[in-house]
Amino acid sequence: MQPIEVRLSEWLEQGFNLYKNNMATLTVAALLVVLLSAVTLGILAGPLLAGFILMLLRMKDGTEPKPEIGDVFQGFPFFLQTFLFLLVYVVVDLVASTILAVVPVFGFLASLFFSVALGTVALFTMFLIVDKRMDFWPAFMKSFETVKANFWMFLAFNAILQVAMVVGMMLCGVGLIFALPFAYAAVAIAYREIFNGVTEAEVVEPTLDHPARDAGFPPPPTEPTT
Repeated sequence: MQPIEVRLSEWLEQGFNLYKNNMATLTVAALLVVLLSAVTLGILAGPLLAGFILMLLRMKDGTEPKPEIGDVFQGFPFFLQTFLFLLVYVVVDLVASTILAVVPVFGFLASLFFSVALGTVALFTMFLIVDKRMDFWPAFMKSFETVKANFWMFLAFNAILQVAMVVGMMLCGVGLIFALPFAYAAVAIAYREIFNGVTEAEVVEPTLDHPARDAGFPPPPTEPTT
């Protein structure tokens, strides 16, 4: 695969503008994601983030009617795949980071690097699950294949977003409801630029019917044939 050009400053700027232009809706939606994920011990984090991603992609595409706060609950058809992805992701990150942390001298740095690197290769997984109706493992592998060709630049992009999230959490957690939509908006910009016009068939081989299709979601648009 040819390396994807990482337009770091452009993605960050456009992500900020996407958030700024929809600040009220996205901030309240992010608050719902954070609060409901916390009170359900993370069980609803996947579908709520899926709904949040759907909102961002519609905002980016200029789809009418404009998303409303309640649309954050539209991600529940993706409950199983998003739940499985986040479960595997958290377990792998926790186990590997714990093991690396005990390494003398450089353990903490190695643990930190692994966490950021894992988040980098998984950067587009949730978006592919939601937008291309993929199962979590093929979605992760497609994200991995996309990122690895220009890993270090994608790592820098993700690291900036992670710093924003950490700073948000440090501000008594309140800042997270502002940092989270900005971070996901920036990834939405990158995702649309990279996967724009790519159909589901081009991303993954046809599989059994996906639950999201049965929920009435339209299939991704296909390129016209000549």
